[in-house]
Amino acid sequence: MSAPSTSPEPVRDAIRRAHETRSTLNAFVSITDDPPAPTAGEGPLHGLPIALKDDVTAVGEVTGWGGRAHSTAGAADDAFLTAIRRAGMVPIGRTTLPELAAFGVTDSAAHGVTRNPLALGHTPGGSSGGSAAAVAAGVVDLATASDGAGSIRIPAACCGLPGFKPTTGTMPGPGGWRGLATVGCLTRDLALAATFYDAVGSFGTSLRAALDVEPGRLRIGVLVDPLPLAPPVALDPHVAGAVRLAADRLADAGHRVVPVRMRPDRARAAALAVVTRMLRGIADAAAGAEHPERFEPRIRDLVRAGSLLPERAVAAAEAHGDRLGDRLLDQLADVDVLLSPTMRGAAPEVDRWGPPERNGLVTLTSMGRFYGYTPLYNHTGQPAVTLPVDTGLRLPRAVQLAAAPGRDALLMSVAGQVQRGLAS
Repeated sequence: MSAPSTSPEPVRDAIRRAHETRSTLNAFVSITDDPPAPTAGEGPLHGLPIALKDDVTAVGEVTGWGGRAHSTAGAADDAFLTAIRRAGMVPIGRTTLPELAAFGVTDSAAHGVTRNPLALGHTPGGSSGGSAAAVAAGVVDLATASDGAGSIRIPAACCGLPGFKPTTGTMPGPGGWRGLATVGCLTRDLALAATFYDAVGSFGTSLRAALDVEPGRLRIGVLVDPLPLAPPVALDPHVAGAVRLAADRLADAGHRVVPVRMRPDRARAAALAVVTRMLRGIADAAAGAEHPERFEPRIRDLVRAGSLLPERAVAAAEAHGDRLGDRLLDQLADVDVLLSPTMRGAAPEVDRWGPPERNGLVTLTSMGRFYGYTPLYNHTGQPAVTLPVDTGLRLPRAVQLAAAPGRDALLMSVAGQVQRGLAS
C-alpha cells in the first residue's frame, strides 16, 4: 500500500512554484508532484516543504550528483534524510549541483546552467546553487545544502541569503572529501536555519535560542587576506565596504575589533592541505560511480589528479586541519571570532569559468582566485556563517564570520547581533 498523499497548501504551492520557475532558473533536477505525507514530527518543521540537493540518498531514488555517472537507486535513506523525515519535513524535489559538487558554479553537461533569481545572467554559486536559487526565488523556505569548500556560504552570498556551516561532526552522516564536507541548509531566514539545525543536528545548546541572545564582549579579528589557493583577483570595493560596515556594527556593540593576518608560511601550508584533501576527496567520490566513462572532462581531470596523491599525504593534510582548528584563533591574536569577506565580489556571470569541457584543474584554480575565503573553515572544522550586506546594488555583497570548533551557538549569537545592527 502506498503512503497517503500530502495535500496541505504549503506543499502544493511549493510544487507549483518549482514548476513555474523551472524554465527560467533550472534549479531542479526533478520535482515530486505527489509526495507522501509525513509520518513523524510534531515540531515547528512538521509539514514544511523542503528541496533536497541531489547529493542526498533516498530509498528508491537515484542520487545523480549532478551528472550521468550514477544509476543505482538508494537502498535506504541516508542518515541526513532520515533526520529530515523524522522532523516531519516533506521533500518536494531534487536541486541541481555541479558534478560531484566540485565547483563554485552550478552548471553541468547533464542538466545545463542554473541561474540566479536576483540576476539571471549570474550564477547562484555552487555547489548548492540549485538549493540557493530555489530558496532565493521563494519556491521553498528551506533546502538542503552541503559544504566541502564553501558550498553553503558561496551560494548564500551569491543569492543574498544567510548561510550557516556548522562545526564538522555536528550533523548526521560522515561528511565527505576526507572530512572537509558537512551537510546543512539554505534559507532566507537565519531563524529558520537555526531551527533546522536544532532539529537535525547535535549541538548541545539551542542555536535558535542563541540567535536572540546578545553575546558578551568579544575580540573580533578582521581577516582580509584569502587562503592562497591561487593569486586572488582584486577585491571588489563594495565587498571591502561591507566588511568595514560589519566591523563598525560589531565595534558599536562593544566588541574589540582588530586586524589580523595569518603568517604566510602557515597560510601556504593550509592551502596545500585543503587542495590535497579536496582532490583526493573528489577521486574517492568518483570511485562509487557505476559509469565513470560518463564523467565530464573537467571531473576526469580532477579524479586523475586526486588519484595520484599518496595516502600518507592525505592523512597528513587531515591531521594538519585538526591541529589548526584547535589553535587558529589563538594564533590570530587570540580572537574569539573572525570577520572576513565571503567572496572577492558579487555573484559571477554564469559563463565566467567556461563550459564543463574546460580543464578541471584550470577551472578549480581560477575559482580559487575568487573563492579563497571559505575553504579554510572546512579544513579546520570551524563553524562559519555568511551574511548578506545591502550595498544598494542589484547583487548584494556578503561578509563571513567564523568561531572556534564547537562554538556554533556563540557564532549564531554574533550573527544575529550583526544582522540586527545592519538592519538598524
